Amino acid sequence: MAKHPPPGTGTWVVLPTYDEAENLPGIAAAILEKLPYATLLVVDDSSPDGTGELADDIASRDHHVRVRHRAGKQGLGRAYLDGFRVALEGGAESVVQMDADWSHDPAVLPALLEPIVAARADLVIGSRYVRGGHVLDWGIGRRLISRLGSQFARTVLGLRPHDLTGGFKAWRASTLAAIPFHGVHAGGYVFQIEMTHRASRAGARVTEVPITFRDRRVGRSKMSRRIIVEALLVVLRLRWDELRARRLRRRR
Repeated sequence: MAKHPPPGTGTWVVLPTYDEAENLPGIAAAILEKLPYATLLVVDDSSPDGTGELADDIASRDHHVRVRHRAGKQGLGRAYLDGFRVALEGGAESVVQMDADWSHDPAVLPALLEPIVAARADLVIGSRYVRGGHVLDWGIGRRLISRLGSQFARTVLGLRPHDLTGGFKAWRASTLAAIPFHGVHAGGYVFQIEMTHRASRAGARVTEVPITFRDRRVGRSKMSRRIIVEALLVVLRLRWDELRARRLRRRR
């Protein structure tokens, strides 16, 4: 039986940050404990609380950590796309995306990567809404928004994954590289839906592994009503664009 490479070999973990100084040291250490051979890329949007400078200090003491500084707050989706480009240019074989606020448990990282390492999947979603998945510390309103948002996108776009709004994912690098980043709607909530949609339409094998999602330990959630409305509108736009393209092909 072939042996798997050491945990994290060829993997880049993209970790966007904005005002995460209280969380960064602990989450960075926990990620590299689970994936000791991975490269951790912190993508900081000029955090006023000094997260970027703290990331530089961590990187100066650990060659597995790199930092991407960006000029001002530009949104979660843009941060991920920027980080993905850096990881792909750096020769990543797999790319993990996750939040820095402890809502995504680093202990799950090996399980998230295993289907890719075993060549069973091209995109793995850490799912709250499959058997074994859970959400803790959310009120009923937030739970409904998340579940209904995923169900809405799943129905409108005809996608199979149950958790389309979550941001804890592992990508095969070749799958990620095949997605054209230009034109991606990079709002945080809808970004997750659209990237899975694009991968699925390109023929990627998508699977889900159960996770326990916890509300952020420190700081405030960056979710807003505007982000939710944007997500619903973009999902409808994606479906409309598909239907329009289908009609154009039939006319030719």
